[in-house]
Amino acid sequence: MTGVWVVLAAVAVALGFGGYRALTDGRARVVRQPADQAPRLDAEALGEPLGGQATFVQFSATVCAPCRATHKLLTEVTDRRPAVSHIDINAETRLDLVERFGITRTPTVLLLDGTGAVRHRIVGAARRDEVLQALDQVAAPAA
Repeated sequence: MTGVWVVLAAVAVALGFGGYRALTDGRARVVRQPADQAPRLDAEALGEPLGGQATFVQFSATVCAPCRATHKLLTEVTDRRPAVSHIDINAETRLDLVERFGITRTPTVLLLDGTGAVRHRIVGAARRDEVLQALDQVAAPAA
C-alpha cells in the first residue's frame, strides 16, 4: 500500500511542476533595474550589430527543439521591423555570456533596448503575444 502512496505523490508533484512550467514558460519578464544599472551588451560582445530600436538575443543549443521554434518566431517578428534585430547565440560556445547573464536553460531570450540594456527576459519557448508586447514596450512601432 505504501508503494501506491509514493506513486500518487510522485504523480502529484510531476503534475504540479508541469502546470507551473506551462504557466511560466515563454513569459516576458521585465528586468527591473534603473536604466543606468541594467546589464548591457554591445556589438563587440555579441559579434553582430545591435538593432536601432531593439535587439533579441537568443541563447540556443543545437539539440533544443523549442529553440528552433523560438528562432522562427523571432525571425518573423524582426523581418517586419527593420530597426529590430535578432542575434542567435550558441550557449555551448559562449559560456562567458551564459555565466554573465545566468542562463540556466535554452531557449532564453534577452530583449535589449536601442542602447543595449537588457529590458526583458523570456525563458522557454517564446509566445508570440508576449514577444510583441515586450517589443512594443521597448521600441516604438515603425511607422
